[in-house]
Amino acid sequence: MGTVLAVLHVVSAVFLIGPMALLPQTALRAVRAGNGPMVELLTRSTKVFTWASLAVAVFGFGVSGIEGIPLSRTWLWLSIALYLVALVLSLVLVVPSLTRAAAELTGGRSATALYGRIAAGSGVVSLLLLAVTVLMVWKP
Repeated sequence: MGTVLAVLHVVSAVFLIGPMALLPQTALRAVRAGNGPMVELLTRSTKVFTWASLAVAVFGFGVSGIEGIPLSRTWLWLSIALYLVALVLSLVLVVPSLTRAAAELTGGRSATALYGRIAAGSGVVSLLLLAVTVLMVWKP
């Protein structure tokens, strides 16, 4: 059972966390191009993948429980904390900024004022998720 949960944890990380990190970067191209409907689609997708990424955490807790890995391990609790910061940052900063950008572009206005906020927020989210990945593999 532990192997099945570990596989689910890794596979869900690849297919859920990957898009969570990369879709906002793709949306930045659409913002630059002034394509409001595409930004709107990528915003919804980012929101869905961000919420779905909670499955990775659920599978991770399952692996931790079955394998007997205590939550007191530094690499584990730090990974959880960094993931939660990335999740909140995505939902509180990136997705709302993308939503505003889509509305601006759809209304025929420029969204360049939001570009930096989206780029910085999604960049930090990606770096946090990279740090989680390193901690999960390295386990210092």
